[in-house]
Amino acid sequence: MELHDVWFVLIAVLWTGYFFLEGFDFGIGVLTKLLARNRVEKRVLINTIGPVWDGNEVWLLSAGGATFAAFPEWYATLFSGFYLPLLLILVCLIIRGVAFEYRAKRPEENWQRNWEQAIFWSSLLPAFLWGVAFGNIVHGVKIDQNHEYVGNVADLLNPYALLGGLVTLTLFTFHGTVFAALKTVGDIRVRARALALKLGVVTAGVALAFLVWTQVDKGDGASLVALVIAVLALVGAIGAIPMGREGWSFALSGITIVAAVAMLFLTLFPNVMPSSLNPAWSLTVTNASSTPYTLKIMTWCAAIATPLVLLYQGWTYWVFRKRIGTRHIADAH
Repeated sequence: MELHDVWFVLIAVLWTGYFFLEGFDFGIGVLTKLLARNRVEKRVLINTIGPVWDGNEVWLLSAGGATFAAFPEWYATLFSGFYLPLLLILVCLIIRGVAFEYRAKRPEENWQRNWEQAIFWSSLLPAFLWGVAFGNIVHGVKIDQNHEYVGNVADLLNPYALLGGLVTLTLFTFHGTVFAALKTVGDIRVRARALALKLGVVTAGVALAFLVWTQVDKGDGASLVALVIAVLALVGAIGAIPMGREGWSFALSGITIVAAVAMLFLTLFPNVMPSSLNPAWSLTVTNASSTPYTLKIMTWCAAIATPLVLLYQGWTYWVFRKRIGTRHIADAH
């Protein structure tokens, strides 16, 4: 296995970790409108991710940085061709982070309501746009012989990519709803479980359509295994909810995300961005990668830094593992 193959796998792992962790963050943001009945319950939901949301975004920075360093041609074509949607995602992530910090800084009703709107929309839009972006990467885009994207924004809004956006939006929201049930107590936990059941059914239908389409279009034996794992895990996540096993349900919804992302990267390899104009013009792990020396240095750096990051994040989740509810909000009454 060549180093560029190793780094393709590592980048896939980074994106998988990002979608697993940031997925429930986005879901919680969407739930501030779908689940919370008042401002106190919105505070409860936001507090479930308060200690961890910014750490979860480290996975995005790592995935982007690794792509830039290991596959500069891929990075250049991706960020130039997908400039507007990726810029919109970046703006949403900035606004979302500011909203978390600024929302409670002033007591005025309009101030808090506006920042709550910002949290909702800056969670919903990235959850949808990430699916659109990866749907286009897997499906193929207009790349010419110079490895430059020659399409436009309208080309990115094709049926397959839009369906991918619906999958990530519903799956992340379901993931966040299960996380809310896992991390809360009282009435909000009961309603989160009920909502998770409904969202799970919708998510299963949309995800199955997208994954089957992907398998028929580009799949092989390995991607079929990932598809089966994703479907079984999602069914298990839904089935665990009525039994009150939120921990199992959350783990299984996470496995669904892991298997689905793995399936996309399995269908993509050895390409990193297929060309819909001519397969010979596609960007691959070979023609898009950095030099072997660069990849070797990156491998040593990753081997040292990655365990430290995992230990720190694991410790953070352990420290803030307890459930919270409206009774834990100081001015709830």
